[in-house]
Amino acid sequence: MDLSNSNTEKNLAEAFAGESMANRKYLFFAEVTRKLGMSELSSLFRETANQETEHAFAHFRLMHPELVVDDVAAITEEQKKAIAATCLKLAIEGETYEYTTMYPEFADAARADRDNKAVVEFEAQQAESREHAQIFRKAAHNFGLLTHIENHHARQYTEALEVLEGGNVAPKVANQKWICRQCSMIYDPVEGDPDSGIAPGTPFDAIPEDWHCPICGASKKLFVPYQEAVAA
Repeated sequence: MDLSNSNTEKNLAEAFAGESMANRKYLFFAEVTRKLGMSELSSLFRETANQETEHAFAHFRLMHPELVVDDVAAITEEQKKAIAATCLKLAIEGETYEYTTMYPEFADAARADRDNKAVVEFEAQQAESREHAQIFRKAAHNFGLLTHIENHHARQYTEALEVLEGGNVAPKVANQKWICRQCSMIYDPVEGDPDSGIAPGTPFDAIPEDWHCPICGASKKLFVPYQEAVAA
């Protein structure tokens, strides 16, 4: 399917999100009604949730045809690695967005609304999303898929690399995020790296030169400015 039409791509994404939400909502209803002793109603919700999953999968296949595997015997080991790397790349990007942007913004809004329970929930999910992103990055390293993921990220920091390799000095921005060329771990000055003794709010330039990537151990020199993708 040609997704050059941005409206179709946007609609597929919204449909996927809607079907996915319905799946989890119906599973929640199934659990509630099961506890109420309404087994038939619980089964109905669970069966419908499974149908919503299939609907979501159908939308996602159209969004990412590169992940569709019809005959695994017909693809090479390199193609298998590329597919797995794409799955990890999408997972890393999603979790990174959640802990760097989505949940922090949600928590700020909840504070403005003085909804402390929501603040606690959003902050907990932010921490969990960060952990998930790190787990996926480690998996990419362990399964030898870093090169494939780096190729996907390449366009995001090619210009920055050219600046660095050309000897020019890139503009210094206090809240500029930096990405590890070896494992794609993203250093966010807002978050810092407390586990390594780097306090939140520490610009990348202020990090000691002997600091290493907390995921793969790469040196500070292997980090380049990270340019976040702009939604179409």
